Amino acid sequence: MKKLLLLMPLSLLTFVSFAQSEKYVKAMEKLVPSVDTVWNVDQLKELSNSFERIADAEKTQWLPYYYAALTRVNAGYAIMMSGATGADKTDPEGNKAQELITKAETLSKDNSEIFIVKKLIATLMMVGDPMNRYMTYGPAASEALETAKKLNPENPRVYLQEGADKINTPEQYGGNKEEGKKLMEEAKKKFETFKPESNIHPNWGRGQVQYYLSR
Repeated sequence: MKKLLLLMPLSLLTFVSFAQSEKYVKAMEKLVPSVDTVWNVDQLKELSNSFERIADAEKTQWLPYYYAALTRVNAGYAIMMSGATGADKTDPEGNKAQELITKAETLSKDNSEIFIVKKLIATLMMVGDPMNRYMTYGPAASEALETAKKLNPENPRVYLQEGADKINTPEQYGGNKEEGKKLMEEAKKKFETFKPESNIHPNWGRGQVQYYLSR
């Protein structure tokens, strides 16, 4: 009887941990699909806030901080795409995304996916004031993308970002649409064989590849 009583707290703890984990996964499953489909500024900010709330509740999971950063930096790009330009418009999103991805990185070192987001943040900060920031954020973006590729050469989002850079950069600054197309085709191939670790791990980008190739 004594042995049984001693085992009960451990069993209860295991049950509680399992319940928390199940609750976490279900919460993430509801939000993750929107990462690849939402491009409205307010909705992206709301999505980022939702991921951050999960991250702060869990404290040991890198994925919610990662998605909170990704959707926040995407909000910055969405602001830019809406026609609003200038560092004063996009820096708040870039700064918040940086804060969030730093938290993700403390929980998951040497992670290719995290370096993809760091690349996106550096690029957003650069385009906010390209004349004054290129020498700082340009190399930071390139270095982050190179690191992402070294950590996982099979990550299709690496080739998506490389291709997007080639396509969106003017030729006089190193852009090349033909090279960009080849990189997008490589990204498409990588996506065909890519398998995320779970249904809440990063799997976004297919739609962006199709968009670029359709152009």
